[in-house]
Amino acid sequence: MKLIKEIKLKPNFEEKDLIFAICKKTKLSKNDIEKYEILKMGLDARKKPNIFYVLNVAIETNKNLVGFEDVIPDHAGLEYKKINFNGLSPVIVGFGPSGMFAALVLSLAGFKPIVLEQGKCVEERMQDVEKFWQHGVLNEFSNVQFGEGGAGTFSDGKLNTTLNNEYCKRVINEFILNGAPKEIYYKNKAHIGTDNLRKIVKNIRQKIIKNGGKIIFNAKFMNFDIQNAQINSVQYLNLLDNKLYNICTNNLILAVGHSAYSTFTVLKDHKVAMRKKPFAVGVRIEHKQELINIAQYGTNNQFLPSADYKLAVHLPNGRSVFTFCMCPGGKVVASSSQKNSIVTNGMSNFARNEQNANSALLVNVTPNDFEGEDILEGFKFQHKIEQEAFKIAGSNYFAPAQNVGSFLSGNILSNNINSSYKPGITMCDLTQLFPEFISTSLKQALPLFGKKIKGFDDESALLIAPETRSSCPVQVIRDEHFICTIKGLFACGEGAGYAGGIVSSAVDGIKCAENILKNIN
Repeated sequence: MKLIKEIKLKPNFEEKDLIFAICKKTKLSKNDIEKYEILKMGLDARKKPNIFYVLNVAIETNKNLVGFEDVIPDHAGLEYKKINFNGLSPVIVGFGPSGMFAALVLSLAGFKPIVLEQGKCVEERMQDVEKFWQHGVLNEFSNVQFGEGGAGTFSDGKLNTTLNNEYCKRVINEFILNGAPKEIYYKNKAHIGTDNLRKIVKNIRQKIIKNGGKIIFNAKFMNFDIQNAQINSVQYLNLLDNKLYNICTNNLILAVGHSAYSTFTVLKDHKVAMRKKPFAVGVRIEHKQELINIAQYGTNNQFLPSADYKLAVHLPNGRSVFTFCMCPGGKVVASSSQKNSIVTNGMSNFARNEQNANSALLVNVTPNDFEGEDILEGFKFQHKIEQEAFKIAGSNYFAPAQNVGSFLSGNILSNNINSSYKPGITMCDLTQLFPEFISTSLKQALPLFGKKIKGFDDESALLIAPETRSSCPVQVIRDEHFICTIKGLFACGEGAGYAGGIVSSAVDGIKCAENILKNIN
């Protein structure tokens, strides 16, 4: 196929417009084009409101097309030579992106992995999440943080990656092979949407099982045993019958998320080397999506996708404030995983067609910001804020919230935005919730962001608190083979402190599994 670059089209373009543009670039007739495939597509909004798409397209033609380079689109997923393995199955704790792709690699290679996931399968997990959102009834083991697909299942499903990375390419292709929209292969700033993610993780689960893997849901990891300085077995609690079970294994992958506090206490008890690491804490900020569209595009053109943004500023007080996990046309969602605490996050469906936009608005936190020598002190810092949020908002799983105008001026203002957060919000003074440096930094950053995006600091914009789980407060020490300070113990993904987001976590899981293959061989 031949590569045709830099095709510019209006936002409302149709297939005939693309064919016409290809013909104009190549001097071919439409009958000369046997087939075509979009390889790259991005939005150029530098000269708003004159906005257009820029595409790279591969075409197949029976004509001798000179001056255009050859290209072969690559849609292959993960592929490994399968062996007849009869040893002890590797055990994986956690079935988020890193655990899921580690299990997929091992199953494709014939190593019959066993996955322990304390949450439920995605079909049942969705019921628990909806029950919490609608009625404030929290299941501590099955929620937005825990369950099949990990926290990413309830997110915008952003795929922050570059396809020239071979691992990233395989992850994207696996998503497509398991039901993701094909456009994630070529779209700049691609996303899957939480509605699609629920289907995809189920399909990947079935692929793992088909290739000899086993996933045990409602299985809470409790501990591991060591013999001759190596992992010997793993214990888990079956949450359905409340009994402890033991699995003999010499290879244990911890692919837990950033909220798996109980797992980190086990590592601490076994003196597994960890280090404190920086993280971030703040709020979710919610605007009308129309405001963001006009600010970013100069228009609210119905043919343009819901606009996004990414902002950061370094303040004179030495703090960084930045937006994270922006969800165009999305919702702010209740994401607690512990009783009597509030955690917020954001998610979007694939269509991104809700009336509001939201993003995390975060302030960097360092290990110097909290007292104590405990390696898990960062978790305690998070939990204190989350528990206080629960109290000040009414102890009913409503989230504390405040208008930007009220937050900046101290004057009480009415809420002019119909918040997407369920079960609901309670208007509060958020300065009572956070340490002083977080509140001060947010107050300094908001007007600066308002200069970058008109209306960002509008007084009616809504702050919903707290956003505390953007990353893990610790990093598990591992060597170049992903092995921790105990032989046979591997760590990967967000919880281990080596990834951030769906694709990077999946890639980390793949690389960890490949090291398991080498280790067993």
